[in-house]
Amino acid sequence: MSILSKLQAKKDLQTEAVQSRVEVYMMLIRVYYQSVMVVNLGITNINAAPDMALFKRKFKIPTLNGRLGTAEKTRSKKMLEEEYNLPNEFFVEIEQSVKKNCKKPQDVQAYLYLFQGFANDLMTLVGNLMQWKLRVPTFFRKSIYALTYQTMQDICKKEYLKKEDVMGMVRKIRGYNQKLHYSEGWMTNYVFPILMLAKNAKKPALPKK
Repeated sequence: MSILSKLQAKKDLQTEAVQSRVEVYMMLIRVYYQSVMVVNLGITNINAAPDMALFKRKFKIPTLNGRLGTAEKTRSKKMLEEEYNLPNEFFVEIEQSVKKNCKKPQDVQAYLYLFQGFANDLMTLVGNLMQWKLRVPTFFRKSIYALTYQTMQDICKKEYLKKEDVMGMVRKIRGYNQKLHYSEGWMTNYVFPILMLAKNAKKPALPKK
């Protein structure tokens, strides 16, 4: 194998590792959302929350006091706090958003679809707006966080951005967020772990049990 082939193979493995770590983070986020919905709406059919069901089986989480979702919510929150340093306010905003938008079980799919569009467009836009900022070395963690927060402020409040396609996506994200009601701080905390995972290829792929 040539040197170039070896370098490409190493790069491919690093890319797969990053994707795997990001997938774990996103899975835990989905588990928390689904657990909140199950608890709030009194859902008893575990098949209505597939990521939570998989999480429950993988970590052998018993149902707490006969109420589905309660233990899963606590466990996923703990993992997200410990592995990704997410503050309590992050989870409070999720619960408030879900409570406002999901009054009945039929609202769940519409909410999750809305959030998925919001999250995907937000990450795409962050990658576009932050470009050079993402080359800041990982050990300047506080600086990267501050730059991420500034980007969220621009997305939420700035009236003019030079590129029309960027401004179009900004308007789209603001439209999503009129229903979701997430703060700039929440958006920063949601995006920041993904940015750091992408910058740090040596972090373990799976959280500990």
